[in-house]
Amino acid sequence: MAIIRRKWTPREAEEWTREDVIVWILSPLSYFLLSVGSALALFLIPAGFWILGAGVLVTILLFYIADPKLKVISGEYEKRQKEYLERLERITRWEGD
Repeated sequence: MAIIRRKWTPREAEEWTREDVIVWILSPLSYFLLSVGSALALFLIPAGFWILGAGVLVTILLFYIADPKLKVISGEYEKRQKEYLERLERITRWEGD
């Protein structure tokens, strides 16, 4: 079993899982590292470049973990939205005739 799950069904993606907790922790960490690293790098402080690099790596990891689940949820939402718009179009045409 993999540590980070990459394949989701729409029903599974709606539930809170370990991946959500990991993303919940990594998200503020990445923002903090990127902002502090950028500020220090602007002043040409060497530690700022290291912190900025760590922030970039944490952000890449964040997207690696969150993206598969978000794609499934988004795809399911688009499918429901399309069905709703088709239904709405049928209702509108019926009322107009």
